[in-house]
Amino acid sequence: MITTDLFATASGPESGDEPLCEGAVVLRGFALVDESPLLQALDRIVAQAPFRHLVTPGGFRMSVGMTNAGTLGWVSDRRGYRYDRVDPDSGRSWPSMPEVFLGLAGAAAAQAGFGAFVPDACLINRYRPGTRLTLHQDRNEHDFAQPIVSVSLGIPAVFLFGGMQRSDRPRRVPLAHGDVVVWGGASRLRYHGVLPLKPNRHDVLGESRINLTFRRAGP
Repeated sequence: MITTDLFATASGPESGDEPLCEGAVVLRGFALVDESPLLQALDRIVAQAPFRHLVTPGGFRMSVGMTNAGTLGWVSDRRGYRYDRVDPDSGRSWPSMPEVFLGLAGAAAAQAGFGAFVPDACLINRYRPGTRLTLHQDRNEHDFAQPIVSVSLGIPAVFLFGGMQRSDRPRRVPLAHGDVVVWGGASRLRYHGVLPLKPNRHDVLGESRINLTFRRAGP
């Protein structure tokens, strides 16, 4: 459960925390302390389960490259959106969740007021300049009481954080390397997305933005 004094305690000038609304906050630079081990773990995951462009139920190819780590992985094809224990490209289990991923996700959730968050799925998205993610809700998870933890790495992006209806005008939230967004509670089912990325370059990740989205997908 989100704490009642979240925004009184977690939004001071020293913390770098920026509340978006009830149940949602940006933790500026929160992932930077784990930058090197995060990127090393990411390389190991991608070596086992490379990025791929999934197909929507309507038959459209997604512009964002995707892979997963954890017990469950998010997949999409002509049969629909869902979580699966098996990588459909390899027929093997998804790479296990690295300890540094689990530690970061749990610490970020706790900082935002959501205790005891243990994700079983990490959807890893790779954006290039020009790619975007349309407004959507995360609704394939078993328990909506669990928050979403989203980590930005690489080139900057503009995160769209909307309301409970797709037609609600979203707030534009600039995100930089190391920023973490957490939302849950009253905000758990808000629509969100990413504007088309502008050309840019990161020292390590080049012309890419990597987004780690941690979820508790199973029961």
